[in-house]
Amino acid sequence: MPSPLEAQAYLPQGNLIVFDGICILCSGFARFMARRDRKAGFRFVDAHSKTGRALYLAHGLDPDLMETNIVLLDGKAFIKLASFTAAMRSLGWPWRVLTVLDLLPTGFGNWLYDRIARNRYRFGQRTCPLPSAELKERLLD
Repeated sequence: MPSPLEAQAYLPQGNLIVFDGICILCSGFARFMARRDRKAGFRFVDAHSKTGRALYLAHGLDPDLMETNIVLLDGKAFIKLASFTAAMRSLGWPWRVLTVLDLLPTGFGNWLYDRIARNRYRFGQRTCPLPSAELKERLLD
């Protein structure tokens, strides 16, 4: 496992979404974004990959817990609820309306996000994730 400093060598540039590829909610979010993202040009990284783990480390997150998606947009990293709202903001209308969630107090929004993240495998898990064609074209690792 590389250190956070060594992890920098693995970091791709540009707008990225790092997601848990075996979580149905997380991979569904990635497929949703791949279909609708016309402006930001997101590329995608499975959190289980070497690059995904390096990105978790680089942003001070535990790559074994995978408790949040990471959205890297215009050089800024967003985690937890802010990752979702940053992604929705990048899509424009009508999805941008979901940024109303930014009005929640950060502590409460992150608490809510954490409850969903901790229970995400109860919604289902894929043993062999099959990305959509749109996602597969932009999947890095």
